[in-house]
Amino acid sequence: MKSNEKDGNSSTSSKRSKYFHEVNYSPRDIYYRKAKEEGYRARSVYKLKEIEYNYNILETKSSTANYVDLCAAPGSWSQMLRILTKDNPNSKIVSVDIQNIVPIEGVNIVKGDITSQKTIEKILSYFNNEKVDLIIFDGAPDVTGLLEIDMYMQVELIIFALIISIKLLKAGGKFVAKVFKVGVKDQDE
Repeated sequence: MKSNEKDGNSSTSSKRSKYFHEVNYSPRDIYYRKAKEEGYRARSVYKLKEIEYNYNILETKSSTANYVDLCAAPGSWSQMLRILTKDNPNSKIVSVDIQNIVPIEGVNIVKGDITSQKTIEKILSYFNNEKVDLIIFDGAPDVTGLLEIDMYMQVELIIFALIISIKLLKAGGKFVAKVFKVGVKDQDE
């Protein structure tokens, strides 16, 4: 990988390729190609960038800011979060997933199940048991190809993310989740 990789780690091109081979996006997809060319782990970085631009989710009233990225693998949202918060040296980011995440400079990684109290305690330990300002969630289940099952599994993940958010967010904290978009059938059909 180029030495100017976005997460600050210099590593081999095979690691970067690994991120894109785990996702079922076509190399013809413009955002897939753009992310790969710019050294990002996944095309989803552009969605977080757009969310921040439109809703200013990183705004906080304190000089320190604590952020958690749930179901974070391969780490693209954590990677973008680090870039967007680079001007605040007091910000802390914890990236959580049951899968392995390749290290990201400036991001603490917790390998754990978001339904586990042990994982919650591990997350809070990075923030000296203080609550967090923002929780982001871009989790998705392994897709089966059966829309109803895939939707159900994502809703389950979101419920778990909301439950952990209740335990981790400070008053006035923010929870941002990206969910599957499903068309609604016309009632006349």
